[in-house]
Amino acid sequence: MSRARSHLRAALFLAAVSPCGATTRTAARRELSARPAPLKPGMEYQDAVRTLNTLQTNANYLEQVKRQQDDPQTKLEAMKLYLARSGLQVEDLDRLNIIHITGTKGKGSTCAFTERILRSYGLKTGFFSSPHLVQVRERIRINGQPISPELFTKHFWRLYHRLEETKDSKSCVSMPAYFRFLTLMAFHVFLQEKVDLAVVEVGIGGAYDCTNIIRKPVVCGVSSLGIDHTSLLGDTVEEIAWQKGGIFKHGVPAFTVPQLDGPLAVLKERAEQVSCPLYLCPPLEALEEGGPPLTLGLEGEHQRSNAALALQLARCWLQQKDHQGIRELEASRPSLLQRLQRLPLAPVFQPTSHMRLALRDTEWLGRSQVLRRGHLTWYLDGAHTSSSMQACVRWFRQALLLGERRGSGPEVRVLLFNSTGDRDPEALLKLLQPCQFDYAAFCPNLTEVSSTDNADQQNFTVTLDQVLLRCLEHQQHWNHLDEKQASPGLWSTPSPEPGGPASLRLAPCPTHTRSTGSLVFSCISHALQWITQGRDPVFQPPSPPQGLLAHPVAGSGASILREAAAIHVLVTGSLHLVGGVLKLLEPSLSQ
Repeated sequence: MSRARSHLRAALFLAAVSPCGATTRTAARRELSARPAPLKPGMEYQDAVRTLNTLQTNANYLEQVKRQQDDPQTKLEAMKLYLARSGLQVEDLDRLNIIHITGTKGKGSTCAFTERILRSYGLKTGFFSSPHLVQVRERIRINGQPISPELFTKHFWRLYHRLEETKDSKSCVSMPAYFRFLTLMAFHVFLQEKVDLAVVEVGIGGAYDCTNIIRKPVVCGVSSLGIDHTSLLGDTVEEIAWQKGGIFKHGVPAFTVPQLDGPLAVLKERAEQVSCPLYLCPPLEALEEGGPPLTLGLEGEHQRSNAALALQLARCWLQQKDHQGIRELEASRPSLLQRLQRLPLAPVFQPTSHMRLALRDTEWLGRSQVLRRGHLTWYLDGAHTSSSMQACVRWFRQALLLGERRGSGPEVRVLLFNSTGDRDPEALLKLLQPCQFDYAAFCPNLTEVSSTDNADQQNFTVTLDQVLLRCLEHQQHWNHLDEKQASPGLWSTPSPEPGGPASLRLAPCPTHTRSTGSLVFSCISHALQWITQGRDPVFQPPSPPQGLLAHPVAGSGASILREAAAIHVLVTGSLHLVGGVLKLLEPSLSQ
C-alpha cells in the first residue's frame, strides 16, 4: 500500500473500514453494478438501476468525448442517432409540447413552479430534471410524481434492449452514456403516457446539451446566469450565456430574468440570430400590484425571480395552445427596467387563482427546504455556484432570525458540506463563514461506507479515495479561512438580545481568536450520527462504529450537541449530499 494512501486513511479519524476492506468493497460494488442486462424485461427496479449505472463509466463514450472536444455539434448528431435507434425521430418530440428551460441557478425550481402551474389547469404533465436526490426515477415525473419503479423498470429494459439490438459493430459507441440514456427514456415515457406537455430541464449548458435535439418547443426560458461547469461552458458569464442561448429556436418565444449587461447582450444576440422573440420578465412585485401578495411554496427571496419566470412561461404556453381565459401575449408599456436592459418587457398581468394556488403548493425537495424534528432543525439547500451559495446564506440567516426559540438553553449551528466536479470549494466555503457555525462537518456523497443494496446513489465516476481526499481538502480550506477570518470582533459572542438565541462555542475564548471545530466523516450516515446524538426522532442509526468519538473535537462536541436546546444544521453544496441526507432523514422517499 502506498504511503499516500496510508496517510489518507490515518487522517480520516472516522474511517470505518480498513484500506484493504474498502478496496474489496468498492470492487464488489463495481462487479455487482456491471451485471449483464437480463434476458427478459421485468427484472427488479434495482437491477435496472445497476445496469444503468454501468453507463456512467462507459470507456468507449469517454473516448468519443475526447475526439468530439473540438466539434461539439457531433454530440447532437450522435444523440439524434440514438433517438432513431430507439425508434423515434426528432419530429416525434414535437408532440410533447415542450417547455425547454436552462440557466445556471434556479432552473430546477423554475421548472417545478412551471409544471405545478400547468398541472393546476387539469393538464397531464411530464417533467424531466436532474440530478435526482434519492431515487433515479425522480428525474422522470408524470403529474408531479416520480414514475413508479414498475414503470421505470419496464421502460428501461425496453429501451436498453432496443439499443442493444441496433448496435453497430463498427461504431465506436454502442450505448449512450447515463444522462443521454435517461433523456431518451424520458421522451419515450412521455410519449407512451400521452402527456399534454413536458417541462424539460437542460442538463449542462444548452447549445450542445443532449436535450437540445428538441427542434420545436412551445416556449423557452433562461433563469439567472452565473459561473459553473467552466471546463465545458467557458470561464466567463458571457461564454456561458452563449451556451445557454443555444436553446433558442426560430419563432419560438423565450423569456429570461434580469441579467448582467454582458450576458444579457449575448442572449439578445443569440435570439436575434435565429429570429427568436426574447422577452424580459418583470419582477414578481409588478404582478402583485392590485392584488394580494403571492405566496411561494419554496422559501428564499431568490425564488421570487424563478416564480416570475415560471408565470411567464406557463402563461405563454397556455396562450400558444389557445387555453380558455388566457389572452394574447403583448409586451407591456416601456419601463425603466426595459430601457436599461433593452429587451421587450413581458406582460404585467394578474395571476389567475390557478396560478396563485400552484405557486403556493409547489414543492421541490432539497431547495430551501426546512425539516423541524424535535431539538433539531435541518436546512437543506443544494448550492454549487457562488451566486447560489450567496442566496443560500441569505435564506439560512433569515430563517434563523425568524425562527422560533426551541428552549431556554444555548443553540448550536452545524455545517455539513461537500462539493464535487470542477467547483471551487474555497470560494463556496468563504461565503459560508458569516454564518458563524460552531462545527463544520465534511463527508462524501455516500450514505454508507459500503452499500450494495441501493444502486440509485452509486457513482462510479470517482473512487472512494478520491472523494475522501477531497473532503480533507474541504476541511483544510475551511480551517484556513477560519484562521484568516477569526477575530474577537467577528467571532466573539454578541450581547444577547431579549428573547434572542444564545451562542454556544466549542470553548470559551474571550480574549483571543478561536476557530470552528471541523471534522471529516467517511459517509453521510456517520456524520448524521454524530450531529444528531440520538436526538432525531426518525434517524436512529445502529450502534456507533468503533472510534466514532476518538477525535477530541468529536468527543467534546458530542456532549455539547446532547445538551443544546436546539441544533441548526445547514446541509449545502452538492445536491447529491442533500439527497443522501434526505434519504436517511426521510426513509419514505426510498419507498
